[in-house]
Amino acid sequence: MPKLKTRKAAAKRYKRTGTSNFLRRHAFKGHLLMKKSNKQKRKLSQTICVSRSDIKSIKLMLPY
Repeated sequence: MPKLKTRKAAAKRYKRTGTSNFLRRHAFKGHLLMKKSNKQKRKLSQTICVSRSDIKSIKLMLPY
């Protein structure tokens, strides 16, 4: 059976935790930041766990 390839785009965006969850960053933090409040920008800087409905598809993209 051939080796499974890792989706490099997903590998750059998600990080696997010890309990096989995945961490991701928030969206809306790339540009147009002057109109956003400091509180909103601070909250968007934090990492968050991926929702349970998306974990299965991410595991297929990141087999190792």
